[in-house]
Parts: sequence; C-alpha cells; structure tokens
Amino acid sequence: MPPKRVLDATAFFLDIPLEGELFTTPAVVGELLDARSRCRFEALAAAGLVVSSPGKSSLQEVRRAAAATGDEHVLSRADQEILAVALETGAEVVSDDFAVQNVARHLGIPLVPLQQRKARKRMWKFRCPGCGRLAEGPGECPICGSGLKRTLK
Repeated sequence: MPPKRVLDATAFFLDIPLEGELFTTPAVVGELLDARSRCRFEALAAAGLVVSSPGKSSLQEVRRAAAATGDEHVLSRADQEILAVALETGAEVVSDDFAVQNVARHLGIPLVPLQQRKARKRMWKFRCPGCGRLAEGPGECPICGSGLKRTLK
C-alpha cells in the first residue's frame, strides 16, 4: 500500500520524486510564489495531489501540542495546517522545518525530511536577557520588562 504524505512547501521547491497518496493545504499552495514551484504543484495536482483544509478540532490539537513543545510562536499557519491534515489522514509529514518535525514527533506523526536530517526532540524555555530569569512562555519578563528569548531546556 503506498504511503500517505502531507507535503510542506519544501517539497515543491525540490525535484525529488514523491510517491504515494499526496496531500497539501491551501496555505502551503499560497506560499508557492515562483514559477518553478507552481509548475511542480500543477504537475503533482494533475497526478492526484489533494489540497485539503483541516478541521478546527485537529488544528486545536496541533496548537496544544505546539504550546507543549514551546513551538507555538514559530509555527506558521501553513505549518499548523499540514500537521492537522496529517492527523486527520494518518499521513506522514514531508518537511525540513525543525519546528514542524518537533510538533509532529510530539503528536506521533511520522516524519520524512527532504534535505535535512531529522530534528531531535526539543523542549524550549524562555529566559530574560536582562535579569536572567526563566519564564513559562514568550513575551516580556515579569520582573524587568525585557523581551524573553527562546532557548533549549
């Protein structure tokens, strides 16, 4: 049985053969601005690529997972959509984006990197560069007001 795969924009920028039941999302299609990636999209669409919008419940599940891993503020709408469609279809995610890979791993979604190695699981913390205190999430330091920086736990 051929694999199910949800494609991130990277898959359209490279001439790498892709097999199986392929999906992407409207937000990813919106990121394809150059002629080469649009042409690749058209070719894959003609071969059966499905453009699918995820449901609200799966998007909420992705957002909860991203909050748990500390990646919620670095995932784009397209990133969230491909993860949600992968949840709904039981597909692998094809992406080189480390934040996408981190959240996918947290959700138990299989990964297929294209040019990069698979990312290791990461958990983030937020540290104030002004006073050095740790915080639970991004924003301003509650002690000195400096902007918090994301660092590895």
